[in-house]
Amino acid sequence: MHWLDVAWTNGRVYGPPFLIVLTVLVFVHELGHYLVARWNKVRVEVFSIGFGPELFGWTDRSGTRWKFSAIPLGGYVKMFGDSDATSMPGQELSTMTDAEKAVAFHHKRLGQRAAIVAAGPFANFLFAIVVKAVLFSTVGQAFTPAMVGEVVAASAAEKAGIKTGDLIVAIGDRQIRSFEEVQQIVSFNAGTPLAITVKRGDSTVPLEATPQVVDQRDRFGNHYRLGRLGITRPVGESDYVKRDPISAVWWATYDTYNFSVGTLQGAWQVISGLRSADELGGPIRIMQMTGEVGQLGILPLIQLTIFLSINLGLINLFPIPILDGGHLLFYAAEALRGRPLGPRAQEYGFRLGLALVVMLMLFVTWNDVRQLLGLGT
Repeated sequence: MHWLDVAWTNGRVYGPPFLIVLTVLVFVHELGHYLVARWNKVRVEVFSIGFGPELFGWTDRSGTRWKFSAIPLGGYVKMFGDSDATSMPGQELSTMTDAEKAVAFHHKRLGQRAAIVAAGPFANFLFAIVVKAVLFSTVGQAFTPAMVGEVVAASAAEKAGIKTGDLIVAIGDRQIRSFEEVQQIVSFNAGTPLAITVKRGDSTVPLEATPQVVDQRDRFGNHYRLGRLGITRPVGESDYVKRDPISAVWWATYDTYNFSVGTLQGAWQVISGLRSADELGGPIRIMQMTGEVGQLGILPLIQLTIFLSINLGLINLFPIPILDGGHLLFYAAEALRGRPLGPRAQEYGFRLGLALVVMLMLFVTWNDVRQLLGLGT
């Protein structure tokens, strides 16, 4: 497949599903910033889906310009006192009147500013939890007891002494409730020794297994390095369990937390060299994946949206200036010093952050192009 054909392949339109999902996620993220800003009486000047020239929009009664812009890869909320979409303080802060200071973001207390910044990623996590909870209480939650149905010969499980009929109750210090949790943990820990506790009859047996490293390609052609233990789930035990509203929220929160931890572990493995950086994908790969999943129906697309929302929340919490996590890092320094970092230090920090983000975008986009052209490993 030629990379220019990514938006249209075999009659399948990739662009619209991608834009719909991206618009929803960006709107949720920026709405978190907007609502907490308004709650703290900050004037919001612009709420933009996308960057660049405005395509269309409207101005509400409070003076906020809601708009859709030409480059749909993100969005921003510009608050009163910001010099630009990155929330760098404007030069007019020192000359503001008392009335203007009362509604300016940079004149709010440290805790208020931190809450406004953290609200974006928090909104993405909350969105994932709410949508998961709705699915768990209507469609049901995929749930299989963590019972070993069969042990593959010469596998990591067999070498560790795991036997058919064992019930996996813990991996490390994490309690295990389902076979799906075992799969998630093992896949993120290829080649890493895991302390596994099983219940065998009336006894509790501590074991140690090192998941084998398996190179796989998914249906989209993406290459992954995953862990494999070598066990199967019990036959006929898989099911979708409908949860009541309260337990649905609990399970959705628990599932979101576990997925976040696993994703961060995977990111650290890439950073530390345990996993290949070729696994990282960018906008082109996400567009392809969204288009493919969109062909499978609305439920798989919703599940992918949940997955991307959690990832968007995590990425924005990385301590890189220009991202929300970078702002929170500056606020942590302000809390320790008792005063904000100087304008020059903040400017250099944002320049460095922008350079890092641009380099990362170029790298993952190159990964995408290599994948599409068949140049990957």
